[in-house]
Amino acid sequence: MTEPPAPLPLAGLTVVSLEQAVAAPFATRQLADLGARVIKVERPGGGDFARRYDTTVHGESSYFVWLNRSKESVTLDLKWEAGRAVLEQLLADADVFVQNLAPGAAVRMGLGADALLDRFPSLVPCSITGYGSSGPWADRKAYDLLVQCQTGLVSLTGNAHGAARVGVSIADIAAGMYAYSGILTALLTRATTGVARAVEVSLFEALAKWMNQPAYYTGFGGTQPPRLGTQHATIAPYGAYTAADGQDILFSIQNEREWAALCDRILGLPELVADPRFATGSARVVHREELNVIVAGRFGELDSAEVTDLLDAAGIANAGVNDVAQFLEHPVLSGRDRWRDVGIPGGATVRALLPPADLTGVAARMDPVPAVGEHTGTILAALGYSTADIDRLRAEHVI
Repeated sequence: MTEPPAPLPLAGLTVVSLEQAVAAPFATRQLADLGARVIKVERPGGGDFARRYDTTVHGESSYFVWLNRSKESVTLDLKWEAGRAVLEQLLADADVFVQNLAPGAAVRMGLGADALLDRFPSLVPCSITGYGSSGPWADRKAYDLLVQCQTGLVSLTGNAHGAARVGVSIADIAAGMYAYSGILTALLTRATTGVARAVEVSLFEALAKWMNQPAYYTGFGGTQPPRLGTQHATIAPYGAYTAADGQDILFSIQNEREWAALCDRILGLPELVADPRFATGSARVVHREELNVIVAGRFGELDSAEVTDLLDAAGIANAGVNDVAQFLEHPVLSGRDRWRDVGIPGGATVRALLPPADLTGVAARMDPVPAVGEHTGTILAALGYSTADIDRLRAEHVI
Protein backbone atom coordinates (compact mmCIF):
# COMPACT_ATOMS: atom_id res chain seq x y z
CA MET A 1 0.00 0.00 0.00
CA THR A 2 1.43 3.38 -1.05
CA GLU A 3 1.89 5.84 1.81
CA PRO A 4 0.40 9.33 1.33
CA PRO A 5 2.89 12.14 0.76
CA ALA A 6 4.28 13.75 3.90
CA PRO A 7 3.06 17.28 4.75
CA LEU A 8 4.98 19.99 2.97
CA PRO A 9 7.80 21.31 5.21
CA LEU A 10 6.69 24.97 5.13
CA ALA A 11 2.94 24.35 5.37
CA GLY A 12 1.44 26.83 7.85
CA LEU A 13 3.94 29.60 7.07
CA THR A 14 2.68 32.78 5.41
CA VAL A 15 4.86 34.93 3.17
CA VAL A 16 3.77 38.38 2.00
CA SER A 17 5.81 39.62 -0.93
CA LEU A 18 5.87 43.06 -2.47
CA GLU A 19 7.80 41.74 -5.43
CA GLN A 20 8.48 42.26 -9.09
CA ALA A 21 10.73 41.04 -11.90
CA VAL A 22 12.92 38.01 -11.08
CA ALA A 23 15.00 37.93 -7.88
CA ALA A 24 12.28 38.21 -5.20
CA PRO A 25 9.71 36.11 -7.11
CA PHE A 26 12.33 33.36 -7.53
CA ALA A 27 12.99 33.32 -3.78
CA THR A 28 9.30 33.23 -2.83
CA ARG A 29 8.36 30.65 -5.46
CA GLN A 30 10.81 28.25 -3.87
CA LEU A 31 9.13 28.87 -0.51
CA ALA A 32 5.78 28.15 -2.17
CA ASP A 33 7.17 24.93 -3.64
CA LEU A 34 7.73 23.75 -0.06
CA GLY A 35 4.22 24.61 1.04
CA ALA A 36 4.40 28.20 2.28
CA ARG A 37 1.40 30.37 1.54
CA VAL A 38 2.80 33.18 -0.62
CA ILE A 39 0.61 36.26 -0.99
CA LYS A 40 1.96 38.29 -3.89
CA VAL A 41 1.06 41.99 -3.69
CA GLU A 42 0.69 43.55 -7.15
CA ARG A 43 -0.31 46.88 -8.61
CA PRO A 44 -3.98 47.17 -9.60
CA GLY A 45 -4.34 46.83 -13.35
CA GLY A 46 -1.07 45.58 -14.80
CA GLY A 47 0.43 43.90 -11.74
CA ASP A 48 4.05 42.78 -11.67
CA PHE A 49 5.70 44.26 -14.76
CA ALA A 50 7.32 40.87 -15.47
CA ARG A 51 3.86 39.79 -16.64
CA ARG A 52 4.56 41.86 -19.76
CA TYR A 53 8.16 40.86 -20.49
CA ASP A 54 6.87 38.66 -23.34
CA THR A 55 3.71 36.84 -24.40
CA THR A 56 5.11 33.50 -25.56
CA VAL A 57 3.38 31.09 -23.13
CA HIS A 58 -0.23 31.06 -24.36
CA GLY A 59 -0.20 34.84 -24.11
CA GLU A 60 1.59 34.91 -20.75
CA SER A 61 5.18 35.92 -20.02
CA SER A 62 7.70 33.08 -19.88
CA TYR A 63 9.37 34.83 -16.94
CA PHE A 64 6.15 35.19 -14.98
CA VAL A 65 5.03 31.61 -15.57
CA TRP A 66 8.43 30.33 -14.42
CA LEU A 67 8.52 32.40 -11.22
CA ASN A 68 5.00 32.60 -9.86
CA ARG A 69 3.26 29.26 -9.62
CA SER A 70 1.54 28.30 -6.36
CA LYS A 71 1.08 31.92 -5.25
CA GLU A 72 -1.99 34.02 -4.43
CA SER A 73 -2.25 37.43 -6.10
CA VAL A 74 -3.80 40.42 -4.32
CA THR A 75 -3.85 43.89 -5.89
CA LEU A 76 -3.21 46.88 -3.63
CA ASP A 77 -2.41 50.49 -4.45
CA LEU A 78 -0.11 51.44 -1.60
CA LYS A 79 -0.36 55.13 -2.39
CA TRP A 80 -3.72 55.01 -0.64
CA GLU A 81 -4.05 54.75 3.12
CA ALA A 82 -6.69 52.04 2.67
CA GLY A 83 -4.23 49.98 0.62
CA ARG A 84 -1.52 50.32 3.25
CA ALA A 85 -4.03 49.32 5.93
CA VAL A 86 -4.73 46.05 4.10
CA LEU A 87 -1.00 45.38 3.82
CA GLU A 88 -0.59 45.98 7.56
CA GLN A 89 -3.32 43.44 8.27
CA LEU A 90 -1.58 40.90 6.05
CA LEU A 91 1.76 41.50 7.73
CA ALA A 92 0.25 41.08 11.20
CA ASP A 93 -0.37 37.40 10.41
CA ALA A 94 2.70 36.81 8.24
CA ASP A 95 5.93 34.99 9.04
CA VAL A 96 8.02 36.50 6.24
CA PHE A 97 7.92 39.74 4.24
CA VAL A 98 9.93 40.00 1.03
CA GLN A 99 10.42 43.12 -1.08
CA ASN A 100 12.60 44.19 -3.98
CA LEU A 101 11.26 47.69 -4.54
CA ALA A 102 13.26 50.57 -6.01
CA PRO A 103 16.06 51.97 -3.82
CA GLY A 104 14.66 53.62 -0.69
CA ALA A 105 11.00 52.95 -1.53
CA ALA A 106 10.39 50.41 1.23
CA VAL A 107 11.84 52.67 3.91
CA ARG A 108 9.75 55.64 2.71
CA MET A 109 6.60 53.50 3.09
CA GLY A 110 7.54 52.34 6.57
CA LEU A 111 8.48 48.89 5.28
CA GLY A 112 12.17 48.95 6.12
CA ALA A 113 13.49 46.12 8.25
CA ASP A 114 13.85 48.14 11.47
CA ALA A 115 10.37 49.64 11.25
CA LEU A 116 8.81 46.27 10.48
CA LEU A 117 10.54 44.52 13.39
CA ASP A 118 9.32 47.28 15.73
CA ARG A 119 5.72 46.65 14.66
CA PHE A 120 5.93 42.90 14.07
CA PRO A 121 8.69 41.39 16.26
CA SER A 122 8.19 37.84 14.97
CA LEU A 123 8.26 38.80 11.27
CA VAL A 124 11.30 37.91 9.13
CA PRO A 125 11.81 40.85 6.72
CA CYS A 126 13.85 40.20 3.59
CA SER A 127 15.07 42.99 1.34
CA ILE A 128 16.58 42.33 -2.08
CA THR A 129 18.50 45.34 -3.35
CA GLY A 130 20.78 46.21 -6.23
CA TYR A 131 23.97 47.27 -4.47
CA GLY A 132 22.94 47.11 -0.80
CA SER A 133 20.84 49.39 1.39
CA SER A 134 23.93 51.34 2.48
CA GLY A 135 27.18 52.37 0.86
CA PRO A 136 27.99 54.62 -2.09
CA TRP A 137 25.68 52.89 -4.58
CA ALA A 138 22.66 52.35 -2.35
CA ASP A 139 20.51 54.70 -4.45
CA ARG A 140 21.40 53.23 -7.84
CA LYS A 141 18.98 51.04 -9.72
CA ALA A 142 20.35 47.65 -10.72
CA TYR A 143 19.16 45.10 -13.24
CA ASP A 144 20.63 41.74 -14.07
CA LEU A 145 22.82 42.71 -17.03
CA LEU A 146 24.07 45.85 -15.29
CA VAL A 147 25.28 43.67 -12.43
CA GLN A 148 26.83 41.15 -14.83
CA CYS A 149 28.84 44.07 -16.20
CA GLN A 150 29.78 45.55 -12.82
CA THR A 151 31.07 42.26 -11.39
CA GLY A 152 33.26 41.61 -14.43
CA LEU A 153 31.29 38.52 -15.46
CA VAL A 154 30.61 39.85 -18.96
CA SER A 155 34.36 40.27 -19.48
CA LEU A 156 34.77 36.51 -18.96
CA THR A 157 32.03 35.30 -21.30
CA GLY A 158 31.97 35.28 -25.09
CA ASN A 159 35.05 34.61 -27.19
CA ALA A 160 38.00 36.34 -28.80
CA HIS A 161 35.63 38.40 -30.95
CA GLY A 162 33.85 40.03 -28.01
CA ALA A 163 32.24 39.77 -24.61
CA ALA A 164 28.72 38.42 -24.07
CA ARG A 165 26.08 38.36 -21.36
CA VAL A 166 25.26 35.09 -19.67
CA GLY A 167 22.13 33.78 -21.37
CA VAL A 168 19.98 33.61 -18.22
CA SER A 169 19.30 36.17 -15.47
CA ILE A 170 22.20 34.93 -13.40
CA ALA A 171 22.50 37.89 -11.00
CA ASP A 172 18.79 37.73 -10.23
CA ILE A 173 18.95 33.96 -9.79
CA ALA A 174 21.97 34.22 -7.47
CA ALA A 175 20.23 36.86 -5.35
CA GLY A 176 17.01 34.84 -5.26
CA MET A 177 18.88 31.73 -4.12
CA TYR A 178 20.68 33.60 -1.32
CA ALA A 179 17.41 35.26 -0.27
CA TYR A 180 15.73 31.84 -0.15
CA SER A 181 18.48 30.26 1.95
CA GLY A 182 18.72 33.39 4.11
CA ILE A 183 14.98 33.30 4.84
CA LEU A 184 15.14 29.60 5.75
CA THR A 185 18.08 30.33 8.05
CA ALA A 186 16.19 33.21 9.70
CA LEU A 187 13.14 31.00 10.20
CA LEU A 188 15.32 28.33 11.81
CA THR A 189 16.90 30.99 14.04
CA ARG A 190 13.45 32.22 15.07
CA ALA A 191 12.35 28.68 15.86
CA THR A 192 15.42 27.90 17.98
CA THR A 193 16.01 31.28 19.69
CA GLY A 194 12.70 33.13 19.42
CA VAL A 195 14.45 36.03 17.69
CA ALA A 196 13.41 37.14 14.21
CA ARG A 197 16.27 38.57 12.20
CA ALA A 198 16.14 40.60 9.00
CA VAL A 199 17.69 39.29 5.78
CA GLU A 200 19.26 41.48 3.11
CA VAL A 201 20.72 40.32 -0.19
CA SER A 202 22.01 42.48 -3.03
CA LEU A 203 22.26 41.37 -6.64
CA PHE A 204 25.80 42.76 -6.81
CA GLU A 205 27.11 40.95 -3.74
CA ALA A 206 25.37 37.69 -4.68
CA LEU A 207 27.05 37.59 -8.08
CA ALA A 208 30.29 38.95 -6.63
CA LYS A 209 30.47 35.82 -4.48
CA TRP A 210 30.17 33.66 -7.61
CA MET A 211 33.09 35.60 -9.11
CA ASN A 212 35.54 34.59 -6.36
CA GLN A 213 37.54 32.07 -8.41
CA PRO A 214 38.30 34.38 -11.37
CA ALA A 215 38.96 37.14 -8.83
CA TYR A 216 41.62 35.02 -7.13
CA TYR A 217 43.06 33.99 -10.49
CA THR A 218 43.29 37.64 -11.57
CA GLY A 219 44.52 39.03 -8.27
CA PHE A 220 47.30 36.50 -7.83
CA GLY A 221 48.09 35.75 -11.46
CA GLY A 222 48.23 39.29 -12.77
CA THR A 223 45.86 38.72 -15.70
CA GLN A 224 42.25 37.66 -15.81
CA PRO A 225 41.10 34.41 -17.44
CA PRO A 226 40.66 34.85 -21.20
CA ARG A 227 37.36 34.64 -23.11
CA LEU A 228 37.44 31.29 -24.90
CA GLY A 229 33.86 30.43 -25.88
CA THR A 230 33.21 26.83 -24.84
CA GLN A 231 36.83 26.30 -23.80
CA HIS A 232 37.66 26.34 -20.08
CA ALA A 233 39.88 29.28 -19.18
CA THR A 234 42.16 27.45 -16.74
CA ILE A 235 41.94 23.74 -17.71
CA ALA A 236 42.95 22.13 -21.01
CA PRO A 237 41.74 20.26 -22.87
CA TYR A 238 38.25 21.16 -21.65
CA GLY A 239 35.86 22.35 -24.31
CA ALA A 240 33.86 21.53 -27.41
CA TYR A 241 35.36 20.08 -30.60
CA THR A 242 33.56 19.35 -33.86
CA ALA A 243 33.27 15.76 -35.07
CA ALA A 244 33.25 14.71 -38.73
CA ASP A 245 29.42 14.82 -38.90
CA GLY A 246 29.38 18.46 -37.76
CA GLN A 247 28.22 17.75 -34.20
CA ASP A 248 30.08 19.39 -31.31
CA ILE A 249 31.19 17.17 -28.43
CA LEU A 250 32.46 18.76 -25.24
CA PHE A 251 34.77 16.82 -22.97
CA SER A 252 36.84 17.53 -19.87
CA ILE A 253 40.23 16.30 -18.71
CA GLN A 254 40.36 16.62 -14.91
CA ASN A 255 43.47 14.65 -13.96
CA GLU A 256 46.57 12.95 -15.29
CA ARG A 257 44.92 9.51 -15.55
CA GLU A 258 42.32 10.95 -17.92
CA TRP A 259 45.02 12.79 -19.88
CA ALA A 260 46.94 9.54 -20.39
CA ALA A 261 43.76 7.74 -21.46
CA LEU A 262 42.96 10.48 -23.98
CA CYS A 263 46.44 10.34 -25.50
CA ASP A 264 46.58 6.56 -25.72
CA ARG A 265 43.02 5.43 -26.45
CA ILE A 266 41.56 8.33 -28.44
CA LEU A 267 44.29 10.47 -29.94
CA GLY A 268 46.52 7.43 -30.60
CA LEU A 269 49.53 9.47 -29.46
CA PRO A 270 50.76 7.99 -26.15
CA GLU A 271 54.00 9.93 -26.47
CA LEU A 272 52.12 13.17 -25.69
CA VAL A 273 51.77 12.09 -22.05
CA ALA A 274 55.39 12.91 -21.34
CA ASP A 275 55.73 15.73 -23.90
CA PRO A 276 56.96 18.77 -21.89
CA ARG A 277 54.40 20.98 -23.62
CA PHE A 278 51.53 18.91 -22.24
CA ALA A 279 52.91 16.96 -19.29
CA THR A 280 51.10 19.05 -16.63
CA GLY A 281 47.78 20.84 -16.45
CA SER A 282 49.46 24.24 -16.40
CA ALA A 283 51.62 23.35 -19.40
CA ARG A 284 48.56 22.25 -21.36
CA VAL A 285 46.91 25.61 -20.70
CA VAL A 286 50.03 27.48 -21.90
CA HIS A 287 50.15 25.35 -25.07
CA ARG A 288 46.39 25.23 -25.54
CA GLU A 289 46.46 26.24 -29.22
CA GLU A 290 48.89 23.47 -30.19
CA LEU A 291 46.85 20.95 -28.23
CA ASN A 292 43.60 22.12 -29.80
CA VAL A 293 44.99 21.47 -33.26
CA ILE A 294 45.80 17.88 -32.32
CA VAL A 295 42.43 17.19 -30.67
CA ALA A 296 40.42 18.91 -33.40
CA GLY A 297 42.27 16.92 -36.06
CA ARG A 298 41.43 13.62 -34.42
CA PHE A 299 37.77 14.53 -33.80
CA GLY A 300 37.48 15.51 -37.45
CA GLU A 301 38.25 11.89 -38.40
CA LEU A 302 35.34 10.45 -36.38
CA ASP A 303 31.62 11.00 -36.26
CA SER A 304 30.07 12.19 -33.00
CA ALA A 305 28.80 8.74 -31.96
CA GLU A 306 32.30 7.28 -32.37
CA VAL A 307 33.82 10.13 -30.35
CA THR A 308 31.28 9.66 -27.58
CA ASP A 309 31.82 5.91 -27.45
CA LEU A 310 35.59 6.29 -27.23
CA LEU A 311 35.37 8.94 -24.50
CA ASP A 312 32.90 6.85 -22.52
CA ALA A 313 35.10 3.77 -22.80
CA ALA A 314 38.09 5.79 -21.57
CA GLY A 315 36.13 7.10 -18.57
CA ILE A 316 36.29 10.73 -19.75
CA ALA A 317 33.25 12.94 -19.06
CA ASN A 318 31.62 14.29 -22.21
CA ALA A 319 28.39 15.69 -23.58
CA GLY A 320 26.85 16.87 -26.79
CA VAL A 321 26.27 20.61 -27.02
CA ASN A 322 22.48 20.83 -26.89
CA ASP A 323 20.26 23.67 -27.94
CA VAL A 324 17.23 24.56 -25.80
CA ALA A 325 14.84 22.39 -27.84
CA GLN A 326 17.10 19.37 -27.25
CA PHE A 327 17.28 20.18 -23.54
CA LEU A 328 13.47 20.18 -23.33
CA GLU A 329 13.42 16.58 -24.58
CA HIS A 330 16.38 15.42 -22.48
CA PRO A 331 16.09 11.74 -21.51
CA VAL A 332 17.16 12.45 -17.92
CA LEU A 333 14.18 14.77 -17.37
CA SER A 334 11.68 12.33 -18.84
CA GLY A 335 13.35 9.23 -17.40
CA ARG A 336 13.29 10.69 -13.89
CA ASP A 337 9.73 12.01 -14.25
CA ARG A 338 10.73 15.63 -13.60
CA TRP A 339 7.89 17.33 -15.52
CA ARG A 340 4.51 18.34 -14.08
CA ASP A 341 1.58 20.20 -15.63
CA VAL A 342 0.87 23.62 -14.11
CA GLY A 343 -2.13 25.81 -14.84
CA ILE A 344 -1.73 29.39 -16.06
CA PRO A 345 -4.23 32.28 -16.42
CA GLY A 346 -6.76 31.59 -19.15
CA GLY A 347 -7.10 27.89 -18.43
CA ALA A 348 -4.11 26.49 -20.35
CA THR A 349 -1.44 24.31 -18.78
CA VAL A 350 2.32 24.20 -19.26
CA ARG A 351 5.03 21.73 -18.35
CA ALA A 352 7.08 22.83 -15.36
CA LEU A 353 10.14 21.21 -13.82
CA LEU A 354 9.98 19.92 -10.28
CA PRO A 355 12.28 21.70 -7.79
CA PRO A 356 15.76 20.13 -7.95
CA ALA A 357 16.01 19.35 -4.23
CA ASP A 358 14.05 16.16 -3.55
CA LEU A 359 12.90 15.51 0.01
CA THR A 360 12.13 11.85 0.69
CA GLY A 361 8.39 11.28 0.87
CA VAL A 362 7.52 14.92 0.10
CA ALA A 363 5.77 15.92 -3.14
CA ALA A 364 6.52 19.50 -4.16
CA ARG A 365 3.62 21.89 -4.52
CA MET A 366 2.94 22.66 -8.20
CA ASP A 367 -0.22 24.81 -8.15
CA PRO A 368 -1.35 27.29 -10.85
CA VAL A 369 0.13 30.65 -11.76
CA PRO A 370 -2.32 33.36 -10.60
CA ALA A 371 -4.01 36.00 -12.71
CA VAL A 372 -3.55 39.61 -11.57
CA GLY A 373 -5.58 40.09 -8.39
CA GLU A 374 -7.18 36.66 -8.69
CA HIS A 375 -7.32 36.20 -4.92
CA THR A 376 -7.99 39.80 -3.83
CA GLY A 377 -11.64 39.27 -2.93
CA THR A 378 -10.99 36.02 -1.06
CA ILE A 379 -8.07 37.46 0.91
CA LEU A 380 -9.93 40.64 1.89
CA ALA A 381 -12.99 38.64 2.92
CA ALA A 382 -10.79 36.51 5.17
CA LEU A 383 -9.52 39.75 6.77
CA GLY A 384 -13.11 40.71 7.60
CA TYR A 385 -13.99 43.01 4.70
CA SER A 386 -17.60 42.83 3.56
CA THR A 387 -18.68 42.54 -0.06
CA ALA A 388 -19.66 46.20 0.07
CA ASP A 389 -16.23 47.16 1.46
CA ILE A 390 -14.48 45.23 -1.31
CA ASP A 391 -16.69 46.79 -3.99
CA ARG A 392 -15.93 50.24 -2.59
CA LEU A 393 -12.17 49.64 -2.57
CA ARG A 394 -12.39 48.40 -6.15
CA ALA A 395 -14.40 51.44 -7.23
CA GLU A 396 -11.80 53.69 -5.60
CA HIS A 397 -9.00 51.79 -7.45
CA VAL A 398 -7.37 50.82 -4.16
CA ILE A 399 -7.50 47.18 -5.26
